[in-house]
Amino acid sequence: MLPPILKNLRIPVIGSPMFILSGPELVIAQCKAGIVGSFPALNAREKDGEPVLLDLWLTRISEELDRHNQANPDHPAAPFAVNQIVHRSNARLERDLEICHRHKVPIWITSLGARPEVNEVAHDCGGIVLHDIINNTFAKKAIEKGADGLIAVAAGAGGHAGPQSPFALVQEIRAWFDGPLLLSGSIATGRAVLAAQAMGADLAYIGSPFIAATESRAQPEYKQMVVDCGAEDIVTSSTFTGISGNYLAPSIRNAGLDPAALPPADPSKMDFGTETSGEPKKAKAWSQIWGCGQGIGAVHAVEPAGAIVDRLASEYAAAKAAVAAL
Repeated sequence: MLPPILKNLRIPVIGSPMFILSGPELVIAQCKAGIVGSFPALNAREKDGEPVLLDLWLTRISEELDRHNQANPDHPAAPFAVNQIVHRSNARLERDLEICHRHKVPIWITSLGARPEVNEVAHDCGGIVLHDIINNTFAKKAIEKGADGLIAVAAGAGGHAGPQSPFALVQEIRAWFDGPLLLSGSIATGRAVLAAQAMGADLAYIGSPFIAATESRAQPEYKQMVVDCGAEDIVTSSTFTGISGNYLAPSIRNAGLDPAALPPADPSKMDFGTETSGEPKKAKAWSQIWGCGQGIGAVHAVEPAGAIVDRLASEYAAAKAAVAAL
């Protein structure tokens, strides 16, 4: 069963929160186009003494979507979501939770740990919580700890992807869970969105195609690399953050590393952007080495997020018609 806030989207898609790359520009464009837009709270980074950027971003998003809805009552914007990294390395979590609670964020996406107290904060302001997982064991723990829905991050997804086939992961979760279920992993076309639903998911969770969106904060070279590359250019490694993730091989080579000979990392030393004094500077996964999923063979141009959603919607409708004709 889907909660009301996830119904009546133009197409059943949430734009996944991309570290560094997702900002208010992309979120607003995605929501206006009819899909849920999202960003990681940690993307809103300010220097000491500056205004709290997360507060400013949420104000901007809410106000711009409100104006859009007033001007377009027949085509209102989709709701937005904020991703919280609940891993112990996130020293900002408590502050960011308070800000999101104050702004009554409607959809909360939690990652790297299921924590009941985070779910309680979200529910207290009327929000729903979707927790991302990579296997059935983590899925059960997330629901036991109060998450409302699950994001199954399967093989081929960008960023911190799981190793399991989407067929295996979705079928195991659906054996016991009938709540909101999203699927992530190489979904880049409307046909793939429909396929995700056919195998049991309610919505698709799409990130990599939006790296090449005009509104994305990716460097121009990063966007062009997504356009130029395909599935065989994606390398899976835990070297850069301590967790297995998918990255563009050309960016690894550009950083002076061999994609075929990357050492594994220590998961106890996960790095989400802070540098320890005295440690040698290394190539950050989000600055010189670029994450991406395997579905980018469907990305052929740098274009506005609205155009990407238009394409997905057209392909989705065509796929439904083709299936109905079988």
